[in-house]
Amino acid sequence: MNKFIARIIFVSIVSIAFTFNGFAMGSTYYNVKDYGCTGDGISLDSPGINKAIEAAVEKGGGTVFFPAGTYLSGSIHIKSNINLHLDAGCVILGAPQDMGAYDPEEEVLGEQYQDGGHTYFQNSLIWGENLENVSITGLGMINGGGLTSKSTAVNKGPLGKASKSIALKLCNNVTIKDITIFHGGHFAILVTGCNLVRLDNLIIDTNRDGIDIDCCTNTVVSNCMVNSPHDDAICPKSTFALGKKWITQNLTITNCQVSGYKEGTLIDGTLIPDLKTKYGGRNGRIKFGTESNGGFRNCTVSNCTFRYCRGLALEEVDGGIMENITISNLTMSEINGYPIYITLGERKRDPDKKSASVGKNIIISNVVVTMLDSLSGIHITGTPNYYLENIRISNILFTNNGGGAKELADIYFPELGDGYPEIYKLNSATPSYGLYARHVKNLDISNVKVNYNKEDKRPPIACIDVDGLEIDNFKAEVANGVRAAIFDSVQNLNVRNSPVLEKVRGVKIK
Repeated sequence: MNKFIARIIFVSIVSIAFTFNGFAMGSTYYNVKDYGCTGDGISLDSPGINKAIEAAVEKGGGTVFFPAGTYLSGSIHIKSNINLHLDAGCVILGAPQDMGAYDPEEEVLGEQYQDGGHTYFQNSLIWGENLENVSITGLGMINGGGLTSKSTAVNKGPLGKASKSIALKLCNNVTIKDITIFHGGHFAILVTGCNLVRLDNLIIDTNRDGIDIDCCTNTVVSNCMVNSPHDDAICPKSTFALGKKWITQNLTITNCQVSGYKEGTLIDGTLIPDLKTKYGGRNGRIKFGTESNGGFRNCTVSNCTFRYCRGLALEEVDGGIMENITISNLTMSEINGYPIYITLGERKRDPDKKSASVGKNIIISNVVVTMLDSLSGIHITGTPNYYLENIRISNILFTNNGGGAKELADIYFPELGDGYPEIYKLNSATPSYGLYARHVKNLDISNVKVNYNKEDKRPPIACIDVDGLEIDNFKAEVANGVRAAIFDSVQNLNVRNSPVLEKVRGVKIK
């Protein structure tokens, strides 16, 4: 073999090796161990990590490299044009609070309209503001360690403790890829007011929120597995944290798995049920809201799996607008609470108390559900003042656990009003086991089949105060002596191909 060809082969092999290790040939990277880090899990390494970042910044940017080891750390200040690369075997471990290694909360002036966790950003393990071209990559892990999972409610003042694994505010071009986050604090990942965000191939096993996408534009969350028994797994929000209404829009969530098993049991593969959850039972779902001051526009959720958690929730309650939402291809098993929940409310965390919550143009299709309880089924509710509009539900197979009493069909189901928008707060099961709709204009239900595991004495469907109700090919299991539907104050009803509804008073089947 001639020397020229041999040299080409050698350079190609080296180039491939560098690429597989996360670096392009010729890129500049800074090993944190060259800046005083020990990686022994005992010495505080965040001063050395920040020195490595500053060294890279002085040269215009680069990759800050974490070789295998455990890096006990307080606040890490990520900067523009910096990639934090966590090699396989690397763990960034959040220091105990009493070490004083985290940055304090920033000063915030004036009245706040969002939870304390969304008010402060600098009390985090890794944080940055007003940056561009930032990334966190690699096969390593972030272990929140000493991060707290507690947060204050709105207008209650500083938290006093570090509570987030990663917090990025007003950043452009953000990538977080391939890493694992365990015990992530109140938020494992919080991105607020960011543009061009890519969150890909992440494993997050935590006790509170996994991924919060707040006031962001052009975001893709893909191929992620998020387990969070005590809070939401993937949670788009739209708070007033930036001092104005800021809509979350152009969002894609795809090919993800969410669950509510005991913390740590996603990573170790045991998937143990968490029996000590609060806030109305295990969580771990995909939820839009509750913080919804600006709202949500042009959002897609597709090809996702829900396991041992609550179902999908779309909650617009703070005077924002929720429109052009498409949800498709979901599988849900061992669900508690409800499989699909679309609601408007009048909580109004907004300086403009007259702002109206809007929800319209929402399509949900191709969903398979099995339930573990019978609190409610598919739940679609506006308010007496703000109606949901143009809602289409199609191609649904839904099995409720059943067991509902006949008397439930005659109860008055409470309105949410200005309270926290969750069904468990109402302390009531819904009057129907399959689908419940109220205060809706133009509701289209097609190719929906609902049944139960235990005989349920409630009707499969109830629609109250609905104007423009289209039902096509609705199939349901109905117990003996139970009416097939409750239709109250329904106008412009059109039913096709649904024999189960033939005996309902006033309904003509086409």
